[in-house]
Amino acid sequence: MGMTDEVDTKSQPVQAEPKVKDKEVADMDCAEVPDEMESQKKRHLNVVFIGHVDAGKSTTGGQILFLSGQVDDRTIQKYEKEAKDKSRESWYMAYIMDTNEEERVKGKTVEVGRAQFETETTRFTILDAPGHKSYVPNMISGASQADIGVLVISARKGEFETGYERGGQTREHVQLAKTLGVSKLLVVVNKMDDHTVNWSKERYDEIESKMVPFLRSSGYNVKKDVQLLPISGLVGTNMKTRVDKNICPWWNGPCLFEALDSVEIPVRDPKGPYRMPVIDKFKDMGTVVMGKVESGSICEGDSLLVMPNKAPVKVLAVYCDEDKVRRAGPGENLRVRLSGIEEEDISSGFVLSSVVKPIPAVTEFTAQLQILELLENAIFTAGYKAVLHIHSVVEECEIVELLQQIDPKTKKPMKKKVLFVKNGAVVVCRIQVNSLICIEKFSDFPQLGRFTLRTEGKTIAVGKVTDLPSRSSA
Repeated sequence: MGMTDEVDTKSQPVQAEPKVKDKEVADMDCAEVPDEMESQKKRHLNVVFIGHVDAGKSTTGGQILFLSGQVDDRTIQKYEKEAKDKSRESWYMAYIMDTNEEERVKGKTVEVGRAQFETETTRFTILDAPGHKSYVPNMISGASQADIGVLVISARKGEFETGYERGGQTREHVQLAKTLGVSKLLVVVNKMDDHTVNWSKERYDEIESKMVPFLRSSGYNVKKDVQLLPISGLVGTNMKTRVDKNICPWWNGPCLFEALDSVEIPVRDPKGPYRMPVIDKFKDMGTVVMGKVESGSICEGDSLLVMPNKAPVKVLAVYCDEDKVRRAGPGENLRVRLSGIEEEDISSGFVLSSVVKPIPAVTEFTAQLQILELLENAIFTAGYKAVLHIHSVVEECEIVELLQQIDPKTKKPMKKKVLFVKNGAVVVCRIQVNSLICIEKFSDFPQLGRFTLRTEGKTIAVGKVTDLPSRSSA
């Protein structure tokens, strides 16, 4: 059969391994491999850089790659020259992350760029999320795959204020990051070397005093899940090594690499039912889907389902970063080559799922919502329409019914019947979409059960799925 030949030729050059004739043997291998693999392997974390446009996200990302030896001096010099030719001298570090022409000309990151680096204990994949208002949906697809957020804030006079005020991206990104499951946040106060700042403790404290209450109100436990630190992304100060006391006598905390290394990561279940939301797909000797494993493990030769269309597929090959691997567990970013389905029959938002316990597919669900900021003159009531973003799904939805309002102080439902709510309210409601979507209850799979609602390019509410209809087609 053509398909198997194809796969064999593909896998041969990558690594010569005995061909497995028998499915049972393959599965047995898979079951035995994990522990020795896991013990040698550094843990893997996805980091998303978020923050206002121009806060220095790409520059900081570029500097990290340079400091961790992912990019050599020659490349940097080439970028420096290129940036000078376009009279954009301070952007050369960003060129490492911003690879396409549109981004370099504008100095804005549009697609979610990707790059790898390692520290003592951890392998990181950087997802560089765009900060410009019109690009927030890209930021969502970046954050939905991230374990840690690095919120980059500019200390330069005026720039912090712009990013932070209503309508600035800093606020919206923090709220989105929290909803999308970025549970740990490093807040880096960048551009400390700027001539308006000069590593001033007063400026750093002022920013901290404004950010901490806001982070708290966005649902972060500031003591446990947030760390603030000062850096300069452009010159690399306090990034790989601690800042020199001559430059900044008052900082006694860690540098960025130490802070990243010490982040404690949420545990995912390698033995749970397999779940991998698809963020992209393409044709390459079969159908290839890309995504991040949220639960369970995958092995070459596995039989899985593509949901919601219940298409049975077989796993021909698994690639982690650029390497072909036999198996992969939760938290990894994968490309998976499948047989049994055409590329045009998959959309982003579909989920590669275990056969025994497939992910539910529904057209309506019950959710608890927190209303952040409605558009001018809008009231939130049955009939309200918005765009739903949940893992990699983007679908239009309608609020069908408000069930009860929750008292923010007691966290208990209020007695009176609720017909509409305003900003700041917490409400339980029924939400309907036009086509089947794959979601889970937040209590079962947080990553697949939290969402944002947006209208006219603005996040109006964040929420979690509390209940699914019992007849959900699984």
